[in-house]
Amino acid sequence: MSDDDSGNEYEVGYRRPPKSTRFQKGQRANPKGRPAGRSNDVPYEAVLGQKVTIREDGSERQVTAAEAFLLHLTKQALAGNSAAARTAMSAIEAAKAIRQPHYGILHTWIRVIVTPGSVNSALEPLRMARKLDRYRETARMALEPWIVEAALARLGNGRLTRKQQETVMRATRTPNKVRWPDWWTMK
Repeated sequence: MSDDDSGNEYEVGYRRPPKSTRFQKGQRANPKGRPAGRSNDVPYEAVLGQKVTIREDGSERQVTAAEAFLLHLTKQALAGNSAAARTAMSAIEAAKAIRQPHYGILHTWIRVIVTPGSVNSALEPLRMARKLDRYRETARMALEPWIVEAALARLGNGRLTRKQQETVMRATRTPNKVRWPDWWTMK
């Protein structure tokens, strides 16, 4: 660089990038930015939804962490803590407001008839199986590959007959993704 101190030139070096590589006016480093509402929520449901054991009058019982917190606040309020009393009362008012009937809001009722002893209704939320052709009368449940692998691993030294293997293959959603054991004959 030149030794004269004209206002346009300056020394380029550590933490002094050339002007040509700087962001131009209106240009941003991360134009899309962080998506709105991402990683700025506190996981209250994960923490307050956990079950904890409390002891009342010598007996233990399981309650959610939120309920245990409210019980603790109420106990402090009854002991004379005015801040705890205000917080407990505001929590009670908020709970009452949530429970108020919402007139004018349409609710959708889904009626599911469950066969006694059937586990199909539990398999889908647990992602152990998926319903194929769900809107047809011929809809059927198909097991996910990972649950088939886990079940076969639990067999240990046990083996399935060829007919049982065919049944497992038909019940698996994507049999080509399953890592079948060495003794498996249907591949």
